[in-house]
Amino acid sequence: MEAVQKTPEREAFYKKIDGENLSALWNVLGDLVTPEPRSACRPHLWKFDAIRDYMTEAGKLITAKEAERRVLILENPGLRGQSRITTSLFAGVQMVIPGDIAPAHRHSQSALRFVLEGRGSTTSVDGEQTVMEPGDFVITPSMTWHDHANQTNEPMFWLDGLDIPMVQFFDASFAEASKEDQQKISRPPGDSFARYGHNLLPVDVKRASKTSPIFNYPFAYTREALEKAKRSDEWDACHGLKLKYTNPATGDFAMPTIGTFIQLLPKGFKTARYRSTDATVFAAIEGKGRSRIGDKVFEWGPRDLFVVPSWQWVTHEADEDAVLFSFSDRPVQQKLDLFREDRGNA
Repeated sequence: MEAVQKTPEREAFYKKIDGENLSALWNVLGDLVTPEPRSACRPHLWKFDAIRDYMTEAGKLITAKEAERRVLILENPGLRGQSRITTSLFAGVQMVIPGDIAPAHRHSQSALRFVLEGRGSTTSVDGEQTVMEPGDFVITPSMTWHDHANQTNEPMFWLDGLDIPMVQFFDASFAEASKEDQQKISRPPGDSFARYGHNLLPVDVKRASKTSPIFNYPFAYTREALEKAKRSDEWDACHGLKLKYTNPATGDFAMPTIGTFIQLLPKGFKTARYRSTDATVFAAIEGKGRSRIGDKVFEWGPRDLFVVPSWQWVTHEADEDAVLFSFSDRPVQQKLDLFREDRGNA
């Protein structure tokens, strides 16, 4: 839209209505209703090796209990100081070292964990405990008690993803600390996966939560699914082989506010150009390659992390078989009829 011309009379009018907490829409409409997404979010890549070094240093400076959660925030370079990796999502890397207990708490924000390095540490959610391995995708639903512990002899690192900015936007944040550092375990290990993870559902259970009843999607099963699916040799031009994690009770996304995905890119595969309105966070779990986001190229390897902003062209190229985990706010956009994608020349 063309800028509205300024005149002394108009400026005097604007000053007059300002005192009544009013303003003229015609002066700001072009910034509010844009022809295409206009975001301060920028593409960026974080090398895990550097993060690991900084986290190791942090482990000597502060305990998990004092910090509540020992996390380094992945701050988008275009959104510094806002604790955001995209305009709607938070991401960070958390470390638990041998002997750590990250104390039990709960909050309105939904959280995911994607294990990057280390094995054998535990996380407990609403009375069930699971042992975590690299590549596992773990969910903490809204307002569920959760705590973490490391009883191994090596540190564990995982990617945290939360809908903190979304909850802030709606002024809907609540949080509560437990009186005990660790919650009481009331269900046997693997209980949720046994009930819901094998294409079977408890016949009479009616769940109010929109979050998946499975809280750990083990990478061993995920990787097997990718390996078997690739045998059909049917590759999407923009995604290679890409699957979404689902809620087995509904068939919808595993989380109501965050969509989570896993994709396989075979050696030598280069995707066609793709863009979508959901800014997306990626974590490489296997292989090496590169991604072109807009006019920038980022080289990634195992455990490296990068972000693709809304409506920016992206292509991926794999130097060897590569597996990428990703998450975005796609479930919210789709439910609000806001999601849009462009498959370029695919």
